[in-house]
Amino acid sequence: MKVLFIYPNTMASTLVPINLSQLSACLKEKGFEVDLFDTTFYKTEEVSSEQKRVELLQIKPFNLIDKGLELKKNNIYDDLRKKISKFQPDLIGFTLVEDTWELAKSLLSVAKDFDIPVIAGGVLVTAAPEEIISHPDIDMVCLGEGEETLIELCQKIERGEDYSNIKNIWIKKDLPAGRQGGKIVKNPLRGLQNIDALPYIDYEIWGRERLGRPMFGKIYTMIHVEIDRGCPNQCAYCAAPVLSNFFIKEGCGSYYRRKKIPRVMAELEYLAKKYRPDYINFNSETFLAKPIEELKEFAGEYKKRIHLPFWAQTRPETITEQKLEILKEMGVDSMNFGIEHGNEEFRGRVLHRYGSNEQIVRGIRLVEKYQIPYTANNIIGFPEETRDLIFDTIELNRQLNPRTINCSMFVPYRGTPLREYCLEKGYLDENAKVHNVTDGVRLKMASISYEELKGLQRTFSLYIRFPKSEWPRIKIAEKFDEEGNGIFEEYKKIYREKYF
Repeated sequence: MKVLFIYPNTMASTLVPINLSQLSACLKEKGFEVDLFDTTFYKTEEVSSEQKRVELLQIKPFNLIDKGLELKKNNIYDDLRKKISKFQPDLIGFTLVEDTWELAKSLLSVAKDFDIPVIAGGVLVTAAPEEIISHPDIDMVCLGEGEETLIELCQKIERGEDYSNIKNIWIKKDLPAGRQGGKIVKNPLRGLQNIDALPYIDYEIWGRERLGRPMFGKIYTMIHVEIDRGCPNQCAYCAAPVLSNFFIKEGCGSYYRRKKIPRVMAELEYLAKKYRPDYINFNSETFLAKPIEELKEFAGEYKKRIHLPFWAQTRPETITEQKLEILKEMGVDSMNFGIEHGNEEFRGRVLHRYGSNEQIVRGIRLVEKYQIPYTANNIIGFPEETRDLIFDTIELNRQLNPRTINCSMFVPYRGTPLREYCLEKGYLDENAKVHNVTDGVRLKMASISYEELKGLQRTFSLYIRFPKSEWPRIKIAEKFDEEGNGIFEEYKKIYREKYF
């Protein structure tokens, strides 16, 4: 029994996904053969989102060639045909997110030329199952978690048994020639996965060189370790609550779960020995959302048994001095904080993120006290946002001193409350195509135009770093004309020399 995973990814985005790595480990543990077709280094766009972020002064310039990574010159569709023909899988699996749905559809058109069942999973499937199962080149979809589901599916295919009754799967039955028509069997969900019982993540399907990840101008060999699953928060723009609410509605229980410390440490030791990383990314939406005793235990074991530099993401309101003392001793190298918006009322009412600006500043002042470098994440372009509201976010960031500053564009992802709001208000077309958070989506709002948002995005860091006496010239740099571009280039040079 052979399974081919197809990973449609935004070009040159080197973050290695946990989901396929975990599914591969589960299948291999049961004796199945697994291979991967990864689109990351094919030229599927004119400019990668990572290079756009370099131009937006969000990340320091880097060169992936330092780790032997560069774009392929081959035709992506020819290579996919060759991969399928050579590997001859019994099942083809796509992982889908909305950012790469258009690319995935073009790859599906190649896969359909082979008489092989195709299953799709991922957050987009759970958020929009009716749309995905209706695609003529997809035979079945997996809603929610896929570890046990995929194993059961492969076992039944291998034994030649009927697999139309597997929990978590929607499947087309009685298909005529051409794979269209037929009926859709919608099976119920199974219980949530015991994440402590999962086999250790498999990065073999990617290759060690694929673990290269740029951070502050350097390329690190980085492994990503799942220490929890889900998120305890309910941000209105995020996909994590989509999954959480989905499982609660279906009676499956709480999606947010933390792995036990001994389980995490055993996996860390295994991965560190096997892949020899020089950096660890803890795959957690809110790293510090755990009891202090649990954090102490984790830190003590990590320092004793691993002691590699690591990166962690959390929310400012989870910070305490005691937690930072523990992280510092543990060896934290960098942190990432979601600021997102600087207006308290707007942030709570629209984003469902609560807490005061005072809490944010107080927490991050402690991070600066402990001299931990950090990134501040922000989003602009929310529904009904104005220029003044965006400057509230700028003003909040001016009170902080992050190493790097991210300014993403709001994206109304399927399943999120803010997408539904945008549709209700007529700000968004139902068939609007999503690319990524660097580009965002054009919303039809009277409060601010897409062009003005893009100008504010590229000057966002300049407004934060430079004195207000420079703001009149920076405002000119918002314009994508000859004068604006020229002024932006001047400031970009100064910014890189001073802050990078």
